Amino acid sequence: MFTHTKISQEPVYITGHRHPDTDSVVSAIAYALFKRMQGIKAIPCRLGALSYETSYLLKRFGYEEPLLLEDARKQLKEIELDPPVSIPYTATVYEAVARMHEQERSSFAVTDDNDKVIGFVSRSDLARLSLGDTAVGIELLRHTGVQEIARTVSGKIVYDDPAVHLNGKVSIIALADTGIDDYEIKDRIVIIGNDPKAQKALIEKGAGMIITVWSEKTEEDVIKAAAEHHCPIIISGHGTMNTSRYIFFAPRVELVMSRKPVMFREDELAEEAGEKITRTRFRSYPVVDEDDHLVGYVTPAHIMEYRNKKVILVDHNEFSQSVKAVEKAQILEVVDHHRINDFATTQPVSFRNEIVGSTATIIATMYRENNIPIPRELAGLMLGAVLSDTLIFQSPTTTQKDIDTANILAALADLDIETFGKELFTASAANMRQSIREMVVQDIKYYEIGRCRTMISQCMVPSVRSLIGREREIQRTLEGLVEKKDLDLIVAAFTSVADEGSVFFAAGEKKGKCLEAFPDTSEVGHDLQKGIFSRKSQILPALTRVIER
Repeated sequence: MFTHTKISQEPVYITGHRHPDTDSVVSAIAYALFKRMQGIKAIPCRLGALSYETSYLLKRFGYEEPLLLEDARKQLKEIELDPPVSIPYTATVYEAVARMHEQERSSFAVTDDNDKVIGFVSRSDLARLSLGDTAVGIELLRHTGVQEIARTVSGKIVYDDPAVHLNGKVSIIALADTGIDDYEIKDRIVIIGNDPKAQKALIEKGAGMIITVWSEKTEEDVIKAAAEHHCPIIISGHGTMNTSRYIFFAPRVELVMSRKPVMFREDELAEEAGEKITRTRFRSYPVVDEDDHLVGYVTPAHIMEYRNKKVILVDHNEFSQSVKAVEKAQILEVVDHHRINDFATTQPVSFRNEIVGSTATIIATMYRENNIPIPRELAGLMLGAVLSDTLIFQSPTTTQKDIDTANILAALADLDIETFGKELFTASAANMRQSIREMVVQDIKYYEIGRCRTMISQCMVPSVRSLIGREREIQRTLEGLVEKKDLDLIVAAFTSVADEGSVFFAAGEKKGKCLEAFPDTSEVGHDLQKGIFSRKSQILPALTRVIER
């Protein structure tokens, strides 16, 4: 009895080839379900738009369109980032330092009132404040509010005034025989002890702010003088020394932060982010979403440790037909029925390749080998893939195993193969509502034959007569693709099950090779090539022979 096991956390992406046909998409779905039953977090994927036939099958049997996989490399949002802790622009430098110690971080993204990242503050930014020229601190304090200063010295605001006048300079008053006569305190922040007479005199002399230490209250006449001269008063929660130290950490972080920080979008590739990181010097970098909200931090350690996506290839093994940057992925398995051409990995992989007409046939076999029941709807979906790829058993790639598997799937799905096959190819005939270009690129594959850059497209049509009047459109489309893709040869095979064959169109410098492989004997041209159904076992080998001759 098969039992479910715990699903692993890191996803495995299961994908067919580019320009996916029905077998490619259905095999990805079926194999992803198979792997999930084994406790693997498998995600079925596609590498392009779906055909009418595939969409029909998914809708009929209740399956969602697979994820569009665009790159085998991981985006930043797909690797483990440091938590998205930030600091608001209104925080003081003192609060930022405290938060750095608390979070054991050396930097923070700075956010606005809408939680959008607007800057970045690091210990080096704060070091410039504490170790730099005193003129820097003076300028910052000139733009610092009473509230921020009070918070920083753990103080209580006795009197505040909207018309405060500060020049950012700080004076600590130590009274002598001459009193305050020797002090220039106009517009300055003045730190003084619990001496009401001196406090009042300083205010009247033009002090910009009074901070009292070792005080519990402020006399009424001092407060009255402060109101007359627009001089805020704060009672500090610290002694003279710490008050004088902390006050220079009262400016908001928005005054010291970097306003154009090096940061990344979460959908950027980790590989590309790593290249930028090697050219800079920071320990961490903010990562934001499309709305500039912080989602985490990436560090050089993250870039050194991450690995690209885990991928399983179905219905193909050639990298030229696979997802972008597949050679950089962690390829775990291949399940295929095509030729083995340029496949190579740095690590051993499970590779299952069988001489059958459909990859879905192989996957259905794997279900049975592992005693995993195939649900009715999945059986119907897989039957559609087998019939599609074998052209209802007319393709020369069809094997007895395909036929036997189709019969088993038909029984599980309670479907009649002949009736269901007609429905399937009626759905695929809807392709004729597309433009010729849409038809051609729907199922097209690239091959390097010798030094001939070649693409072969196969288009299913209800009848070759449906192409009458569209010959010029077909030729113009192929010529355009030759130029755009820089090809030596492009071949389009329009295949009709009802007519039991295919007609061929070609373009490119080597288009004569198509005529050699599939000659026209009539004056009209584009003869029906009876019995030619398979790109894999008939079209590609015939072209290869004449090109390499």
